[in-house]
Order: sequence, then C-alpha cells, then structure tokens
Amino acid sequence: MKKFQNLKPIKDIKIKRKTSVNDLVKQMYKSGGFTAKNLAIGVDILGKMIKDKNFLNFLSFPACIIATGTRGIIKEIVKRKLFDVLITTCGTLDHDLARVWKDYYHGSFFVDDRELHKKGINRLGNIFIPNESYGLIIEEKMKIFLEEIHKEKNEISSYELAWEIGKKINDKNSILYWCYKNKIPVVIPGITDGAVGYQIWQYSQDHNFKVDMLKDEQLMSDLIWNAKKTGALIIGGGISKHHTIWWNQFKNGLDYAIYITTAVEWDGSLSGARPREAISWGKINEKAKHVTIEEDATVALPIMFAAILERL
Repeated sequence: MKKFQNLKPIKDIKIKRKTSVNDLVKQMYKSGGFTAKNLAIGVDILGKMIKDKNFLNFLSFPACIIATGTRGIIKEIVKRKLFDVLITTCGTLDHDLARVWKDYYHGSFFVDDRELHKKGINRLGNIFIPNESYGLIIEEKMKIFLEEIHKEKNEISSYELAWEIGKKINDKNSILYWCYKNKIPVVIPGITDGAVGYQIWQYSQDHNFKVDMLKDEQLMSDLIWNAKKTGALIIGGGISKHHTIWWNQFKNGLDYAIYITTAVEWDGSLSGARPREAISWGKINEKAKHVTIEEDATVALPIMFAAILERL
C-alpha cells in the first residue's frame, strides 16, 4: 500500500483574465484529468528536448495538417530552429507549395462529395481545395522548378529537393522556405506519393533525372550515429512516424518521445501504437521519457507551442 501514500490531490483549473497559455498548461497538469494532463506532460518533455543542446530533435508529421492553419505552427517551429530534422510525406511539399500561390477554403465534412467532384473541388476533411489550388498550380510550378534544377544536377535527394523548392518559393509563410534558409533537412521517404512526386516521375520520362532516396538514408545514418541524445515529436503515424523511430533504434532508441494521435492501438496499426510498443523493438529507449497525447494535432500543437514560446 506504500505506493498509494503521498498522493497529490486534483486541483481545479482557474482561468483569470490574465492567465497565460503557459499558466493554463501548468494548471492542466495539476488538474490530473485525462488528455489535459498528458498534453502538459508533453509540453514539459518538449521544453527539455529543445533546451538541451545535446539533443538531435526530430519532428514527424502527416501532410494533412499543412492544408490547415497549423501550417503556420510548423513554419514557426522551423523558422526558430526548434527542431533539427523534419520527416514527412510528399503531401507536405504539395500543400506548402500550392498555398504560396493559391488559397484553400473553409468547407464541411457534411457535403455531397459527388457534387464537389463535378465542380472540381477536392475535400480534405472540412477543407475545400479546388483543382486550380492544387494539381494545376503544382504542375505549373514544378515543371519550371525541375527544368531549373536539372540544369545543375541529374540526381537529387528528397531533402535537397525540399531545399531547392524552398529557395525558389522565396515566401516567408512557407515551411520549405525556412527549412532551406536554416538548412533543416526535410526527409520524405514516400516522395512519389503525391503531386510533387508525380511531377518528378513525369519529368523523368523525357529527362535523365531521378531522386536518390539512398542519399536520404545516408543523411539519416550520419545524423543518428553522431547523435548524443535524440528526441522526437511524432504527429499521427504512417511512413513518417516509422522512419523516425526506425532509425533511432540504431542508437539504442529515442531518449524522449511525444506522440500526438487520434488512432487506437487495438487494431495493431502503427498510427495507434503507443511508445511502449516501440520500446519492445528498441526504437524508444527503455528509460526514455515519453507520453501519448490523444488529441487532434490542430488543437494540441498551437497550445503546446504557445506554452513553449512563453517558456523560452
């Protein structure tokens, strides 16, 4: 019964007119309740990762959030150099590139999708993306970019491609722009799975040009083998999540890990798998500090980084 001694009482959250986001997050921890406490733990872990200069920090996320205003949070993260490596999907290039020139629009989950298709509007959750705001503008710009890149090289890694696009975009609202400026690698292990990747394939049909994915793997190897400690903020799942934890097994696992997910674990999915499963594979260290925040990232990320910026 000793482990039940000295228990901490639950505290009510008290909001005042001058309550800051950081104060709120601290109260969320003391509130003891459910996801709120896990989010507060996540902020604490994140703050330690960022402040400790011995850490090599990874940010893994799916493309869907870049179609939302959460793109601005990711942009601010790389602008401030809070992470060292981004691992994501081709759709991140698609949405970041497209939104430089075209708008996405407020929509609804509850619409007639057949009507949208007839009108040339693609639905991503409750966001409407007209054809001219996605496929058409990406095709137009990538043709120009690839011609310019090909004048200098026949092969390129995915992270070099991301930098080249960021350099050519030259837009301060762009994630890729700041990754290029700050030389933060953006590794895209599934580079062909999106509009940008499709344009690369199209271009390669008539030109001696290809993406060298093994160069990305060499970068990951060099980073991991030289890292003293590693931490990761992993949003969602899929190939981005797995690529992050896969490489970290080669340095005895992540030292810090924060998962943000809405997926369940009982179906065996990677998206729903909790950190304890990764520990069994050696992808997260047995002694690592870790937490799972079961929340939509478009809700969790703005709160977490508002708190982090106040702490920094």
